[in-house]
Amino acid sequence: MDPSADYAARLAAEENNYREYLDVHRLPEIFHYWSNRYVRPKLEAFGFRSPDDMFRKFLLDQAGDGTNVRQYASLGAGNCDLEIGLARALRQSGCAAFTIDCLELNRAMLERGREAAADLAGHLNFVEADFNHWQPQSEYDAVIANQSLHHVLNLEGLFAAVRSCLKTDGLFLASDMIGRNGHRRWPEALEIVQEYWRKLPPSYRFNHTLDRYEELYQDWDCSGEGFEGIRAQDILPLLVESFHFQLFIGFANIIDPFTDRAFGENYDAGSAWDRAFIDAVHRRDEEEMIAGRIKPTHMLAVMSRNPAARRRFHPLAPEFCIRDPKRAGDSRIQTANPYEWGAWPHPPQRELEIACQRLQSREEKLREQYDRQRELHRLFEERTAWALRLQEELESRTAWASQLDRELAERTEWAQSLDRQVQEWSVWGRETGARLEQAEREVEERSLWALGLDQELKAGQMRIQELEQQLGRLSWAAPLDRRFRRLLAWLHRIMHSLRRGKASPV
Repeated sequence: MDPSADYAARLAAEENNYREYLDVHRLPEIFHYWSNRYVRPKLEAFGFRSPDDMFRKFLLDQAGDGTNVRQYASLGAGNCDLEIGLARALRQSGCAAFTIDCLELNRAMLERGREAAADLAGHLNFVEADFNHWQPQSEYDAVIANQSLHHVLNLEGLFAAVRSCLKTDGLFLASDMIGRNGHRRWPEALEIVQEYWRKLPPSYRFNHTLDRYEELYQDWDCSGEGFEGIRAQDILPLLVESFHFQLFIGFANIIDPFTDRAFGENYDAGSAWDRAFIDAVHRRDEEEMIAGRIKPTHMLAVMSRNPAARRRFHPLAPEFCIRDPKRAGDSRIQTANPYEWGAWPHPPQRELEIACQRLQSREEKLREQYDRQRELHRLFEERTAWALRLQEELESRTAWASQLDRELAERTEWAQSLDRQVQEWSVWGRETGARLEQAEREVEERSLWALGLDQELKAGQMRIQELEQQLGRLSWAAPLDRRFRRLLAWLHRIMHSLRRGKASPV
């Protein structure tokens, strides 16, 4: 498969798996029995009681009196439950100047966090990001990774990014799974798991995650679709190369299948036999890890860039907990006699009753699921018919809209043509107006000239009359009188023509 296509498919599967995951950290009661009895004392030796309490302790210690502005980042924040709790703890301690950048790939989970943090405005930033390609834009006092590193494909790139964005005294806090890829068991651990599996009654062998009965424990690789445990075994070696450990606590291995979500629901934390069985598996787990024959699958770690930082671990150093993936060895899985009959807490008849009760319960759940599927199928058919009707109506309205669109186009073209005519007429009107204004100015000028000429003619007539009187007294002026009379007649014609506007002023 094309690597880019495979990555896109895994990305889609990861988003789909966690879209409706409301309680990411919910675990069976038997897990809490085991962790409170055996893991919690290890943590209390370092001043905290749980992974969440570790994050809280180190952030509060770093915040001090709260006067300095602090900036944090959380990788794979999910529903932001941890980050909201940390923000409230910081604020209650008197630290008000801080922000936590919550990085999460799944938009649905990020939106749930945003809604839950309505009272923490200004303290939490919700960043939709794929931390396989994260490029930090700020420096951080601490970077948090809570059960997220085992979802990372590009661990080298992520750890380089964390190193680059940590301040000089910054911390990298992590709680994660560091066992084999896909959360499988290494051969030496799988052999011990199978040993204890044979001691379990059939009713304890039902896988609630995969919804199946496992006569022999199936070492399922859960990294087949999404990113779950995709490079879990590389986390610790790369952390040792990239950071300096201030605190490391490694724990658990073969206990995992008996207390996790898949099979832990089969146990009753109030049952003496169930508790004794978990106690026995834990003791064997500790013995094998201290001897170095198996390695821890869980860790809590506080790291930094400071090589002079004081190292604390209990009881195993991080380097000791690295399992060489090239180490040979195949587990000897028992295929015959998968049951150790004498180890059961009750007679086979009672075990059969329990198994039948669980099968009956499962049958009822399956019947409920079947009824639900039938109801969903009915709803699907109803909605399909509704969608077909909607499609027909949509096609009809689409045809009507297309006709309307054509008419609109035609009317738009007509309007554009009319607009062009209006523009042409406007230009003609402006030009005509200009010509009329020019003509008015010319008429006004000629009227003024004609009035002036009329006044001059009147003055000339008066002068002519005076001359006529003088000529009447002079006989010798008769010929001249005739010439003047002709001149006067000519001037009268000119005046007449000018008044009618037919002559030029020149």
